[in-house]
Amino acid sequence: MPDTRVLVVDDERSMRDLLAIMLKQEGHDVVVVEGGGQAIEALAREAFDLVITDLRMREVDGLAVLRAAKEHSPETVVVVITAFASTETAVEAMKLGAYDYITKPFKMDEIKLVLANALERKRLQDENQALKRQLRQERRFENFVGGSRQMLEIFETIRKTADSLSTVLVTGESGTGKELVARAIHEESPRRNGPFVSVNCGAIPETLMESELFGHVKGAFTGAVASTPGLFSAANGGTLFLDEVTEVPPSLQVKLLRVIQEREIRRVGDTKDVKVDARLIAASNRDVAKAVQEGILREDLFYRLNVIPIHIPPLRERREDIPLLLAHFIKSRSAELDRSVRHVTPAALAVLESYRWPGNIRELQNVIERALVLGSGEVLDVDALPPDLRRPPDVLDIAVEIPESGLDLEATLDQIEQRYIQLALARTAGVQTRAAELLRVSFRQLRYKLQKYAARSTSGA
Repeated sequence: MPDTRVLVVDDERSMRDLLAIMLKQEGHDVVVVEGGGQAIEALAREAFDLVITDLRMREVDGLAVLRAAKEHSPETVVVVITAFASTETAVEAMKLGAYDYITKPFKMDEIKLVLANALERKRLQDENQALKRQLRQERRFENFVGGSRQMLEIFETIRKTADSLSTVLVTGESGTGKELVARAIHEESPRRNGPFVSVNCGAIPETLMESELFGHVKGAFTGAVASTPGLFSAANGGTLFLDEVTEVPPSLQVKLLRVIQEREIRRVGDTKDVKVDARLIAASNRDVAKAVQEGILREDLFYRLNVIPIHIPPLRERREDIPLLLAHFIKSRSAELDRSVRHVTPAALAVLESYRWPGNIRELQNVIERALVLGSGEVLDVDALPPDLRRPPDVLDIAVEIPESGLDLEATLDQIEQRYIQLALARTAGVQTRAAELLRVSFRQLRYKLQKYAARSTSGA
């Protein structure tokens, strides 16, 4: 194991020197300390692959070193050496996580074999962890695609959030991928082998919602011919995703709040509480703060749900993701639909990038599936897209907003003009005369504007 970092701890100088010489001859990077206190300080400063510690030392013993090693770096391999062998100390050391236990006096071949086996175990552990990370990385955002700044920030939040049990509130318009965020958090978390239970609260009748969420006992109401555990229990050891959580009626919001606080439920018709171990992720396509103001969502429940907020921007606010999503959907759907599309024309891409996408990613996916089914050959062109997408947008359809701080109108209009010129050139495959016709300006006007924007780009303006 190259560049192995080893910490040797012993209050006898002769033993420290002996071990250090032997380990350096084996090619290891060795740090030597003469007591448990110094060892604990070293463990707090840096990581070690292997710790070799004497058990009986003055002031701070080897078991304290072992505990510190496992606290700072659980993957560190620890070998305990002592002249005072006993079953009790051996068992205690092994329970605390020691790899092996060697008694003095020992033969050099013996300790070399133990250390070689310990380091081999460390190597296999590291390879296993690396493989697990790689597998999670490959599947982590399998159906969740984006390269925009907003999406990269969301990916980073998912990674940081996954290992905790904190509740997450995902907001965004319909079709933006709120469930994909929830699934990504689940797949990245230690609960990935547990169930992922998804429920749309808006699709459950209010009269059945309590029973669906918390379960019921046999005979609790007319038609309850058998007991059911409920969705919280079904998600035990995993994740429960409550989509459209603002549709939960106020009478049940109190019970939902109690579940989050106490981590226990009471089934309909039951008299005792049942512990549940399910991480809760909620989502809504509403303005949740406004829902609180309007009394639709309890304020105390909002604060319990909104521990970690994740807002997914609409597709029209991250148009740079459209080419990535387009490639993803073509790849994922082509095989299922027995189609082979190898090229998207600039004109088709320009239409897709200029559309407002009120249905967001879900709408884009449906459009691509339609284009694959109705298109022909290996090229996806404008004629395979729905007519609504090809219709020039009405001025009233264009969403405009004025920030609180105001805006530079001239600069904003320049940006809009430049964007339309880029789209026109993309649609006409770079032919400027056709782009000018499309924009209903003269070729001279278009050329002037292109020179103007090019000059600004060169000057850094």
